[in-house]
Amino acid sequence: MAQSPRYQQIKAYLLERIHARQWPPGHKIPTEIALSEQFSVSRMTANKAITELVKEGFLERTPRLGTFVCNKKAESPLMEIRNIADEVKNRGHRYTSDVISQSTIHATEDIALRLGVRQGTAVYFTQIVHFENSSPIQLEERWVNPDHAPAYIEQDFNSQTPNEYLVKACPLSDIEHTVEALLAPLRIAELLKVSPQSPCLLLNRRTWSNKNLISTALLYHPGNKYKLSSRAQVGSLASNE
Repeated sequence: MAQSPRYQQIKAYLLERIHARQWPPGHKIPTEIALSEQFSVSRMTANKAITELVKEGFLERTPRLGTFVCNKKAESPLMEIRNIADEVKNRGHRYTSDVISQSTIHATEDIALRLGVRQGTAVYFTQIVHFENSSPIQLEERWVNPDHAPAYIEQDFNSQTPNEYLVKACPLSDIEHTVEALLAPLRIAELLKVSPQSPCLLLNRRTWSNKNLISTALLYHPGNKYKLSSRAQVGSLASNE
């Protein structure tokens, strides 16, 4: 029986270690050069094996860092709000964040409508990138009404997330979620470290406390790393026929 192509042998070698959990999610695999030397093939052959596994969702290339075993897509419930830091830690992974902006701004027409204030009203704005194992998992852009959360802008969001603070300061009474699929604009792609026009999920969120509209947020997620789910209990429906 003829031997399988050499790149297939490299694929089988990589998959064996992934499936056996010898290389868990986040593990950096050997370089193309190392694999080409190990299997006595050209670097192009090693590259072909890795490229196919990237396309099949087993591996992920990170520019200047290397190639890593993919994590299972992060999943967040659509019908409730969870602290993203807790989600990441519950998966056994490392959570970090980068606060890009934390300031008081004047509400544009769009933000004024979303937050239920007059255009030009002073509101709080934060822009934060959330990471899972050093990989961006969410870009959060949030606007908060200072009348209902006056101390929001003073918080250290490197030690707690905006969600964590607001849930304590303004217990939730109502939430509103809408989800969009979009191709990442350049500024979003740069912060999420994906290629421009890559598929993304955008979660539009508004939250209330005691019927007061507290905040509105745009939560961007790389489409290949994140999914949203929902579950609802549906009672028996009586037939009218």
